[in-house]
Amino acid sequence: MGGGVIPWSVAFDDIKKFHGQVYSGMPVGGTHLWEYPGGIWEERKVAPDRWTFSFTSEKKRVRKAPAGSGALPGTRYHWFILAHQRVEKLDADTYATVMEGTKYKVAHKRPHWRRWSTEYPDNAPEREVLIRILEEELSVLRANGS
Repeated sequence: MGGGVIPWSVAFDDIKKFHGQVYSGMPVGGTHLWEYPGGIWEERKVAPDRWTFSFTSEKKRVRKAPAGSGALPGTRYHWFILAHQRVEKLDADTYATVMEGTKYKVAHKRPHWRRWSTEYPDNAPEREVLIRILEEELSVLRANGS
């Protein structure tokens, strides 16, 4: 399962491999389409070219999930997102917005677990996961530079 055809007959919680990495969940190459109705984006300018932000919304599948697929209700995820947000001002109160980027799973917590996956002894702590992600992204950016 290291690439090629997506084995849709494989269950969500089945153990899978991708380039030597063992994982469970959606097979690599799978896609979702989500709606974010009524989302709220709040931002604060903290430096001349830097803002902090939060975004709050429910997300809903555009199409129903296949029966028996996906994580159990109550499962939680911690994602780290690196993205470009491109906007165009349309009028005094409106911007057209497109965000494109990469989303990394940092940790997850199943409904019956007491802790996040990054808090268990055999797993890398959250800080190490974030450092690895940023170092990999920097490496790719430097390699693709001019």
